[in-house]
Amino acid sequence: MKFDTPATTNPIDQLKVIGKPHDRIDGKYKTTGTAPYAYERHDVVPNQAYGYVVGSAIATGRIRSIDTAAAAAAPGVVKVVTWQNGGTVKKPGAVTAKLFAGPDVEHYDQAIAIVVAESFEEARAAAKLIVVDYARDKGVYDLKAAKASATKPQAGFGGDADTSVGDFAGAFAKAPMTLDATYTTPDQCHSPMEPHATIASWDGGKLTVWTSNQMINWAKRDLSEAFGIPKESVHVMSPYVGGGFGSKLWVRSDAIMAAAASRACGRPVRVTLTRPLMYNNTTHRPATIQRIRIGTDKAGRITAIGHECWSGDLPGGGPETAANQTRLLYAGKNRMTATRLAVLNLPEGNAMRAPGEAPGLMALEIAMDEMAEKLGMDPVEFRIVNDTQVDPEHPDKPFSHRDLIGCLRTGAERFGWNKRIAKPRSVRDGRWLVGMGMAAAFRGNITTKSGARVGIDKKGVVTVATDMTDIGTGSYTIIAQTAAEMMGVDMDKVIVLLGDSSFPVSSGSGGQWGGNSSTAGVYAACAALRDRISQKAGFNTADVQFADGKVTSGNRSVKLAEIAGDAGLSAEDSIEFGDLTKKYAQATFGAHFAEVAVDSATGEIRVRRMGGAFAAGRILNPKSARSQVIGAMTMGTGAALMEEAVVDTRFGYFVNHDLAEYHVPVHADIPHQDVYFMPEVDDKSSPMKAKGVGELGICGVAAAVANAVYNASGVRIRDYPLTLDKVIAEMV
Repeated sequence: MKFDTPATTNPIDQLKVIGKPHDRIDGKYKTTGTAPYAYERHDVVPNQAYGYVVGSAIATGRIRSIDTAAAAAAPGVVKVVTWQNGGTVKKPGAVTAKLFAGPDVEHYDQAIAIVVAESFEEARAAAKLIVVDYARDKGVYDLKAAKASATKPQAGFGGDADTSVGDFAGAFAKAPMTLDATYTTPDQCHSPMEPHATIASWDGGKLTVWTSNQMINWAKRDLSEAFGIPKESVHVMSPYVGGGFGSKLWVRSDAIMAAAASRACGRPVRVTLTRPLMYNNTTHRPATIQRIRIGTDKAGRITAIGHECWSGDLPGGGPETAANQTRLLYAGKNRMTATRLAVLNLPEGNAMRAPGEAPGLMALEIAMDEMAEKLGMDPVEFRIVNDTQVDPEHPDKPFSHRDLIGCLRTGAERFGWNKRIAKPRSVRDGRWLVGMGMAAAFRGNITTKSGARVGIDKKGVVTVATDMTDIGTGSYTIIAQTAAEMMGVDMDKVIVLLGDSSFPVSSGSGGQWGGNSSTAGVYAACAALRDRISQKAGFNTADVQFADGKVTSGNRSVKLAEIAGDAGLSAEDSIEFGDLTKKYAQATFGAHFAEVAVDSATGEIRVRRMGGAFAAGRILNPKSARSQVIGAMTMGTGAALMEEAVVDTRFGYFVNHDLAEYHVPVHADIPHQDVYFMPEVDDKSSPMKAKGVGELGICGVAAAVANAVYNASGVRIRDYPLTLDKVIAEMV
């Protein structure tokens, strides 16, 4: 099915099942411990051995020698596999560094060996017996020190590195009111609950992996490239993923090392990356330095806006595109954005929840707050005044649907923003200084081709099969809702099969495109099945209704089960998106509000309450969508107050590489979060008229908290995270 014209009225608009707050159909399995995650698949293949990955102890250089004799002779050890005896393993084109290193080393904790044993404990113990002699090279590990050497990145990373409209420099110089400030965000790590894990097994030249991965077809491609076998010889299964946030978009060393070890040992191998290994061995969100300049007239209308961003990555890597949302969020005739990339020898930087927008809005939305204060304007009104209904860089390109103003006004009303006192340090509660802050939220709406196969059997049960993944986002449920709505059956008559590369290729989970794109693919397959059923029943396909397990045309109804018969009926199709994204700017919007208290003596920050209003098209399941947003708001709070992967700039690694020292919010840190979805449909987004929401929820949160801290304490911090030492240093 081609989607190249705006959606008209279709069966989804009935909203009998879609739009309802259904419980997650996978919830009972996850809460009872019966959901089969990758590392727990003891039953999928016999004679499994355990692998333990050994990471490099240097960040850059070369292995002079590696002595594995003692490890190989240790109890229970089957084999020690290194680049010397592991066979050819190529670097997949989608990743920056080799996932199986040696003798050259590109970053700290890069996988250099795997010990295979009869038990995990034996493999771990033997790994400690490996002796490695390194020749360490001098690396570059400090973004601030490397900033001057940063260059314009190659094309292909988030569009053009630089954009320019009008005369930014001239307009900024002439503006009556200006702001020129620099903000920094630290390296951050994904820290999903489920570590990266894989079971790999070879059968002749065919490879099967049970793994934790967000994008099944990408994993199939990457493993094909790594081991030099046809894609058809790779089978990937990932029915349940315990969190990813972007870290599992591409295969990582758990999959590569498990497959290499299995090939070398001639038996299936099970691998999980230990928690400390995940921080330096996989990927992270790169640190940024961002300079923002805003010029306005005296009425507060932006006349010049510029956003420059510096980040770093390994050679051949890409930048953090933190300036990109500034191209679309606010009006202003004179504009400039620039992205620069420094070469750093830290572990690979890559996508982490809302890459680009999340760190970009951490800076931009503080700058907007600072500018509003200079103007003496309410921060909400300042943003409203500078709203735009067209792409500011391409004024002939309107937004498909944009309700940022609605989000700002609704969010402010629900939060009680009118009670905010603009002057900092004006509200006390005992020793606590209390303040409010807000920020806009923005995340682009990406759609991508997605397919599914839908069948119905003699009992009237509908089965959906697609390689889409559920990474805790509720994919199982919204796909079931889509099929139930389209086929006119109850939810308990729908079976959803996900995460298997033998199923039709879907969008996968990433970039906030998964929910909208994958359900649109299921819509297409259901539409094809409806046509087959109608034709078999002798009905005009344009004049039928599917409801209550029957298909009806005029005065005649036939049960779906009867039409399916003993053989059943099935259909397969994909949604392919046409040129609507070229004609319309597509994005999601929101407004975050936060109230915080700052201890006047210690600088401790406590978030007291949070709220947000969001415009993200049709909300397919309000319950799971709300869960996505409150999770994102929680993650954004962590980014504001505590998350930082601390770099040892002498040796090039993240020091706090575990959950004891890499701090993320816990329940006690997070107050009530009020989430409101604007009543919106976007007929130019997909047949579902929906958009993504899981990444929108993190965008702007950190700035809202930072702005609240300023309103409470009078301390303006432009260097994340807002730890109490930074607050205390500026307290009067």
